[in-house]
Amino acid sequence: MMILKNTLSAAVLGAVMATSATANPGDVTRVTEGIIAAGMAVELDDNCGDVSVRMLRGLNFLQGLKSALRDEGYSNAEIDAWIDDDGDKDRLEAIARQRLSDLGVRTNDPASYCTVARGQIDQDTQIGRLLR
Repeated sequence: MMILKNTLSAAVLGAVMATSATANPGDVTRVTEGIIAAGMAVELDDNCGDVSVRMLRGLNFLQGLKSALRDEGYSNAEIDAWIDDDGDKDRLEAIARQRLSDLGVRTNDPASYCTVARGQIDQDTQIGRLLR
């Protein structure tokens, strides 16, 4: 009986560790979509002098995303490790830039950033709500 308990305990511990090792906050769609939207807002702000990021709103938005990850069971250490992961940063930035391009941003046309930014504000999208 003791061998069965030890085997079962080892199996459960192994399953938990395997789940934890493969768990990735980047798999939480709400959070990744929020990070992409925030990145798009920052990119528009960086390239259009007519708009700016709403800093307090943006910080609250990002804190909400972090809170959502904690609600999903991720520890602060797991969240921080994901935030610091350059591969995921690059992946999300590429998605954000592609979406901006799909919306009409042309890197060789600075005015296109303002056109897209104003459109996002007018449509009251998440990106637009992060801008003024």
